[in-house]
Amino acid sequence: MERSVADADSVRRQNRGLVLATLRRAGAMSRTQLASATGLSNASITAIGGELISQSILVEGNEPAANTKLRGRPAVQVAFNRHACYAAIVELDVNRARFSLIDYAGTLVDRIEAPVTPTLFAEIAPATFLRERIERLRERNPEIGASLRRISISAQGILDPAGDRLKWSPIGHIVGESIVTPLEQTFGCGVTLAKRGRLLAEGARLLYPELRDLTVATIFIGSTVAMGISSAARDAALRDEGATEFGHMNHLPDGARCRCGMRGCIEAYAADYGVLRTAYGVPEQAMPAAAVPPAAYQELIQLGRSGRRNVVHAFNIAGRAIGYGLARLMAISPPAHVIIVGPGASAYELMRAEIEAGLNASLVSRINGRPAITVHHDEREPIFQGMVLSTLNELDQSHFAALGKSG
Repeated sequence: MERSVADADSVRRQNRGLVLATLRRAGAMSRTQLASATGLSNASITAIGGELISQSILVEGNEPAANTKLRGRPAVQVAFNRHACYAAIVELDVNRARFSLIDYAGTLVDRIEAPVTPTLFAEIAPATFLRERIERLRERNPEIGASLRRISISAQGILDPAGDRLKWSPIGHIVGESIVTPLEQTFGCGVTLAKRGRLLAEGARLLYPELRDLTVATIFIGSTVAMGISSAARDAALRDEGATEFGHMNHLPDGARCRCGMRGCIEAYAADYGVLRTAYGVPEQAMPAAAVPPAAYQELIQLGRSGRRNVVHAFNIAGRAIGYGLARLMAISPPAHVIIVGPGASAYELMRAEIEAGLNASLVSRINGRPAITVHHDEREPIFQGMVLSTLNELDQSHFAALGKSG
């Protein structure tokens, strides 16, 4: 008897999760559309929908359901209840931190930004810095009350196995500092720390619907060089599967010094500090700049576009490093599409010839052709969309799919 009850609870949770995942992917739908999309019976959808509505997880709307062309009274849609809970999304990198408050429907409620300097986390503990700004979001939006259910943080670097802190990062003085545990203790909700590479890729697939069924590699070029890989088969709720250390693949043995302390990394040639170093003839073994002001990097791009020979040469070298890195990737797990994002996306035309030359050096590219390459100039939107998707999917499956029956 106990096993039968357990089996029934497992099926019920699975079906609730399926309904929530379908709505999260496709948006508001009628019950008839939900039954068709999930493969569940109309009776099951009616029962699950009624339960989720009574628990204030879903709400009914009177708008006609999408793609419905029935005569008479429009079908009633079900959608997420925006006020069921809230989540804080934190994007942390070398130069800035962005804090966003979203509701359960994924709507942006509020946002604040703060600069990050090379010495910031020598002056204040990372968890304290994050806590103060998340508390500011709550103070500015008192209506959320105790409904903050998740804090999701993306950061540049390599995580420790427990996901509590960073083992390495280009962000100054953040390595080894506990981040997740202090925030969980303060806010009493789940906190996740993720590498931004995978989030970039997941978010980019959201921004380009035509890519949703393809394997996509997203390359960030700017203060660092990072990659994420996403495919339709990948579970968006996974933590860091799909994030790679592309920027720290070795491009030239004993080559230019990288911020990570190694020599010859792709990043040492293609990140903003690497291009700056090459353009102005700074010795390759010189310590990289702790941070390059965004305005200085954009000025460098403008000089390259104007034909300044030393700068054009520096971006050619950057493109060569990225191209050969992609050629290595093609031999292992070839993506169908590559998206270039970040500040360096504006310099793509300066790097394009060398990137394509590097890809042409791959046997897989010669046989199957090069992957298509798209440039997306604002990396923040893919990161944000990837975090929203990951965070809400996690809430759907770990919390709301598992709630007990109402009443």
